[in-house]
Amino acid sequence: MARATRAVGTGWTGILLVLALAAGATACRDERLQTASGRLRLSVERLEFPVAYPGTARVAEVRVHNAGRAPLDVTWTSVDAPFSLLDVLPARVTTGEVPVRVRFAPTVTGAFEATLVGTSSDGGRAEVVLVGEAKPPPDCFTPVKCATATFDPTTEKCVETLLPDGAACDPGNACLFEATCQQGRCKGRERACDDGNACTTDVCHALDGCGAVPAPPCPGDGACRVGTCDPKLGCGLADAPDGTFCGPERSCDVADVCVEGACTRQDLPDRFVCAPASPCQGEGRCKGSVCERSPAVALAPDWSLDSRELGMNLHDVLVSPRGDVALMGFYASALLDATSPTPGRTRDAGRRCMLWNDRLLCMDLPSDGTVSLVERFTGVPRWSFTLARARPDFAERTGTLFLARLAVMAPDRLAALFEAYPVGHPRATLCRMYFLVVLDAYGQMVSAQELTDPLLSECNHPHPFGVASDVVGDLYVAFSKTLNDGAPLQPGAPTLLMAFSPDGVPRWRKPAQYRAGELAVVDGKLFAERSTEALDTRDGTVVATLPQVFGRGVSTHAVAVPSPQGTSVSPVDGGAGLVATELKGYRLPGLEAAWTYSLKRSGQALTSKEIRLATWPEVAGQPPETVVLAMMGDARSLPWLVGVRVRDGSEAFQCPLETTLLSEPNLMELAPGGMLLMDGATTCGECDPPFAYSQARFQRFPMPGLLPAREPWPGTFGGPGHDHHEGSDH
Repeated sequence: MARATRAVGTGWTGILLVLALAAGATACRDERLQTASGRLRLSVERLEFPVAYPGTARVAEVRVHNAGRAPLDVTWTSVDAPFSLLDVLPARVTTGEVPVRVRFAPTVTGAFEATLVGTSSDGGRAEVVLVGEAKPPPDCFTPVKCATATFDPTTEKCVETLLPDGAACDPGNACLFEATCQQGRCKGRERACDDGNACTTDVCHALDGCGAVPAPPCPGDGACRVGTCDPKLGCGLADAPDGTFCGPERSCDVADVCVEGACTRQDLPDRFVCAPASPCQGEGRCKGSVCERSPAVALAPDWSLDSRELGMNLHDVLVSPRGDVALMGFYASALLDATSPTPGRTRDAGRRCMLWNDRLLCMDLPSDGTVSLVERFTGVPRWSFTLARARPDFAERTGTLFLARLAVMAPDRLAALFEAYPVGHPRATLCRMYFLVVLDAYGQMVSAQELTDPLLSECNHPHPFGVASDVVGDLYVAFSKTLNDGAPLQPGAPTLLMAFSPDGVPRWRKPAQYRAGELAVVDGKLFAERSTEALDTRDGTVVATLPQVFGRGVSTHAVAVPSPQGTSVSPVDGGAGLVATELKGYRLPGLEAAWTYSLKRSGQALTSKEIRLATWPEVAGQPPETVVLAMMGDARSLPWLVGVRVRDGSEAFQCPLETTLLSEPNLMELAPGGMLLMDGATTCGECDPPFAYSQARFQRFPMPGLLPAREPWPGTFGGPGHDHHEGSDH
């Protein structure tokens, strides 16, 4: 009789299996089992079935053998469920073997055992012990929010089923309510926000709910009427300040200027403002026929921090829209509100941080495979997500799980790329597994999947060197092999580009022959750092080509500006052996040449691959100019900040910096009314993570009126802690 005992052992995920039990049997078929004189033999004395689940079955075979020459009459005992015989046991055994199939089909969990005994007419006896274990069906993890996964005992696999339309779901977004499943996606009604002020823009924060921000300036009429805003009535028009330039004539002898709201031609008086101020130079004023300006004054830093003096590995800088600064490093505690008299620290060391939903998003903080959203000033976590806890089935197949990259897809969508060693491999292995997890604003898992491709299966430490997303939340990832061991990682060729939907559903993939690097998305075009091609984000086809690589360029909706050719971001990266003296703009969508800006004095050279987009208010009452900011050096090795107007490539300003650089300018980040510069990093800045283990210096240069530009790609490649999301200010 079969008897149930305590269940032990491990799970089994195979399908129905027929075992040829002669191979690997604990006793060969010619071995005498119970008596020395009997001629009845069985091929095994212990028949162990693979682990099964209630509702599944396992079938194995035992062979009955007559070792003598005369036939044997045999009497057999019966076996009880969950064991049964699929073939009739022979009552008479002649010479040779008779195969008999035995079935194990449990209906409940437990460990089971039974004994099948045969007694022959010559007094011989043979028996086999039947052993089987039934375990509970394995857990099936929800693939996406609006789907379920259940275990199918027939196929012994998890089967995914979409929830019916109308099923309630949690959107993970404070701006959506009454959410239901619609064709497999959780969709809800948008929450209406209204603060009753026509001069603000009502917004809804995915994590915090309704709020308001200052509305964009009201437009003027392009002549001598400027926009105004009334909190009750909204936008209106008012006379531009008298003396505002309004026509083509702009000399100190005669100029077209506004007077009482009308454009008139006037002979300008002395001291009339004839040239706008720059960040380092006051306004030009008329003196007779001449527009006189005082010389440019070097911009002096109002804050500086050298992480070598602190003994900390800090080599990345983040600036919030409000201007507070956080400094991070590779496996270092982040320095919070770093420019304040009393900076804070995160409790635990992390590897990367970035800004999302007004918080600091840090990975592998506090442990491997964990991403945490922390408050910017205190470091207190708002939530944490650990893949090993959310998907133990992934953890069972891997060694150490850790995070490789993060990318903001939308206010309620975050892409987290997890990296792992395959189970059974040593920590020094170059084999890798990757899992793409999409989280909502509350850190809840939207989807999770293993990424597979022949390129990713090669044991050369394939790595995601570039991530970006577009305005609809689609994600783009660039993988390539790694040329070195240990951070920072250097990419090789070829590259694998992969595209995913906001819920992590694969869209397309494309191989490329260049080395992987950072990615940018601009108005439906995907740019790669080391490529000259612009790809269509819909399908990866080439839609335009630049005459130079994009580098870490910037772009408005009208003009794309690649990095200056021949520049780098740290001495160890080197360059193309060129002296960069030009910055070029290319008109979208076809990338035709739009303008070339050339440095004008001998000995000047553009010195950094890092460029940024900013706005600068040149004329009072008129929209600010969008400018490209670039770093320049001169023959005396003095650093300069150059501003170039994006619309036509004309120079807006050149400002010297009152500092002696420790290295190439490594990073440039913009704050409201200022620019932050990082130098002194000593490791590779074009690897991943950039500048790992460096102890850099940070300086802030005040520039009142300067603002980071709101454009599709204002320049945010800098380091691992930066937002790789295309702006949506259309």
